[in-house]
Amino acid sequence: MPVFTQSRSYIIRIIFAVAFFVIIARLFALQVVSSKYERLAQENAIFKKIVYPPRGIIYDRNGKAIVTNQQMTDLMVIPSEARGVDTAYICQLLEIDTTDFKTRMVNAIVKNGRARPSVFEALLSPEKHARLEENSWRLGNGFYLQERSVRSFPLNAGGHFVGYIGEVDSAIIARSEGFYQSGDYVGRSGMESVYEKVLMGKRGVQYWVKDNRNKLVGRFENGELDEQAVAGRGLRTYVDAGLQQLAEKLLQNKVGSIVAIEPKTGGIIAMTSSPDYNPNQLSGSEKQKNYSRLVLDVSAPLLNRAIKGQYQPGSTYKPLAALIGLDEGVITPRSGIGCTGAYYGCARPVKCTEKWAGHAANLRLAIAHSCNSFFSMTYRVTVDNPALGGVKQGYAKWKEYMNHFGYGVRLGVDLPSEDKGNIPDTSVYNKVYRGSWNSCTNVTLGIGQDMMLVTPLQMANAICIVANKGYYYTPHFVKELENETSEDTLLSQYRVKHEVLTHISDTAYEVVHSGMQDVVEAGTAQVAKIPGINICAKTGTAENKRVIDGKVTKLKDHSVFVAFAPRENPKIAVAVIVENAGFGATWAAPMASLMIEKYLTDSLRADRVKEVERIAAQNLMPVWLKREQYKADSARAVYYFKLTNDSNYLRKFFGRDLPSLKKDTTKPNLSIVKLNASKKETPKPAGPDTQRTGFILLDEQLHTKQRLMQKRRALLS
Repeated sequence: MPVFTQSRSYIIRIIFAVAFFVIIARLFALQVVSSKYERLAQENAIFKKIVYPPRGIIYDRNGKAIVTNQQMTDLMVIPSEARGVDTAYICQLLEIDTTDFKTRMVNAIVKNGRARPSVFEALLSPEKHARLEENSWRLGNGFYLQERSVRSFPLNAGGHFVGYIGEVDSAIIARSEGFYQSGDYVGRSGMESVYEKVLMGKRGVQYWVKDNRNKLVGRFENGELDEQAVAGRGLRTYVDAGLQQLAEKLLQNKVGSIVAIEPKTGGIIAMTSSPDYNPNQLSGSEKQKNYSRLVLDVSAPLLNRAIKGQYQPGSTYKPLAALIGLDEGVITPRSGIGCTGAYYGCARPVKCTEKWAGHAANLRLAIAHSCNSFFSMTYRVTVDNPALGGVKQGYAKWKEYMNHFGYGVRLGVDLPSEDKGNIPDTSVYNKVYRGSWNSCTNVTLGIGQDMMLVTPLQMANAICIVANKGYYYTPHFVKELENETSEDTLLSQYRVKHEVLTHISDTAYEVVHSGMQDVVEAGTAQVAKIPGINICAKTGTAENKRVIDGKVTKLKDHSVFVAFAPRENPKIAVAVIVENAGFGATWAAPMASLMIEKYLTDSLRADRVKEVERIAAQNLMPVWLKREQYKADSARAVYYFKLTNDSNYLRKFFGRDLPSLKKDTTKPNLSIVKLNASKKETPKPAGPDTQRTGFILLDEQLHTKQRLMQKRRALLS
């Protein structure tokens, strides 16, 4: 064989040998070293199922469950795997159209990408769940059912402080640095939010084998690789479920709040805000629809007025004023004033409801009969105290006392978004009055008015300080965590005793307690009396003004009441405010009295049960709410009409008048913009402010178009 031919044959053999070794090496790498294709094979044959743990149960003080769990199901989708599915059939099962189907699919891709699971329809109704379960084999690849625990409220109570849960959004996932994943539920408000780390538990994972029809046929490796879900820990609270239900019943068809606290611990026994809502409405398949309806309600049923509502405390402030005056030495228990129906110490008189001689002959009587003259005088001598160096220094000292009582500061309750109210400092008055002001400028602070604003929780906490003679614990709901250990420090801040005003003498507290007991025994709140229980209380009537149609309108006063009982060993402190309800003794005092009797005796007498029904049946909802709802709804209707040109948005408003305000105002002849029949005004062009004239004009335009269309049809025919 020629040498040339031999060398070429040798080269070809080398090439084949190299190629053979390359192929062998590659096969070894793919089958032994690399796990890529094994993973891809497993992804086709193995389904990774997230197991959501049940959240912790929330119990009341007697071990009764306030919040439990129920199993529901989400329909999940992995867009990259949802190819060749029967879109029309899925739409039929879910009762949606193909446009909605495409929108949901796009949202899933935008939200989590094509390869990650997203919720296609959350919290399926029992009917939809049954249909999908029965026809799961027809869903094809990419769709599957995911079980999860959602909240249930067996007592239908406590929605404002318990809160609700919802699916995490991208912002929550980002803040958690990936701890939360798409599809997780998290506490969005109330205790559910504050105690999220305790209640949430730990996710689990199950690995299932799929067949060629995408059905789960068994556990992979007999479940040895599964990760077990860990249930969340429960919370044991100070809440008395029966008392909470009573409070909510008393505030039916009213606007206001009731807060009850255990003075010795700061434990919140009941917290009610009205209007309220059934917390089950924000859990389950109708959650989103219910939430939208509640958000659009101008009466703000989602607002927790106990920590967000800001009100003038009115005369409920007076026991605090007495203690400040006694501690500063500017008044004594024997101090009095000759009040004949008003305080005339300033250029503008401060009216008093009492005129008879001797009703404010001493401090105890002044508290019992709520003398405005006495407490206007007390405020002035407190801030004008020459020992403090002038009115501004005296005011700063007074504000310091108020902050110690918990007014003008956030208390730190275990709920999010607590408001601090308003006790303005000297800079505010300097700005408003250009530095020229004195104790007469804001003399009505002495009767709980002017710029003073407090929340119902602050009022209840302040009366706890009075009951405890100077100390308090930060108001809180949770008494202990389930399986609590030394590493659980979440409740530490609520177990600290704050001795803010214990330096005030016991004598001072006793004389104020006596005056407050006289309020019930012989003063302004005899309606609150309970046989065998010594109640210390104070009524209040807070002025109520609101801007309506661009004009400040004086409405009916708020009814306010604070109390603690029994005097000898305080076990409950209550604050009640009912908007637009008149004197404190009219509505707020009877409610507080019922709360106290129910809590201390664990029952109500037969005549008191009738009183509960009488109060619950009374509708005190302000009429202006109907007016504001009309304006909000009609403004929205105009917006959507302009957006869509669909007149159906407007039709329900044609021919309707704006609701009147007369029932809410204190003066029947009060001039209200655009409502005073005796005053003729030039009509203004309609805009999104929903004037009725605007809707009439729109109606005329629509009918004009209809007539033109009819004429055109007639001509064409």
